[in-house]
Amino acid sequence: MPDNAPEDADLREAWQLLMGLVLAQRWRWSEVAERVGVTQAGLRAILAIDPDEARPMRDLAAAMNCDASYATGIVDDLERVGVAERRPAPTDRRVKTVVLTPRGRQVLRTVQDELFAPPPQLATLTRDEQATLVRLLHQAIGA
Repeated sequence: MPDNAPEDADLREAWQLLMGLVLAQRWRWSEVAERVGVTQAGLRAILAIDPDEARPMRDLAAAMNCDASYATGIVDDLERVGVAERRPAPTDRRVKTVVLTPRGRQVLRTVQDELFAPPPQLATLTRDEQATLVRLLHQAIGA
């Protein structure tokens, strides 16, 4: 067995625990989507649209890791409920961009508040443990 096998086992266990914690919260997506009147894919799109800058449709599709035609359908849905709109790019009118409407910005704040709220399991950690967790995660992702 390689010398780093225990480290690999620890890393695997840490990752499984983190993924389990995240996946245990997946019910939030459907609840939040229903509350704000969009699909779960619509939530992903709302989170991928910069509220301060129009995003080209092709960039949105790339950010969502989906086909451009699928992103078009999602934006169609977002336009129907009044949270986003398409606009021609100022530098090339052939390029379509998507922006959040004022209602869309409000929905974005709601989505962020509800989806990014820490799960109750993390509240069981002491303040020092929470700070250590934050420090370790920042260290792991290089932030």
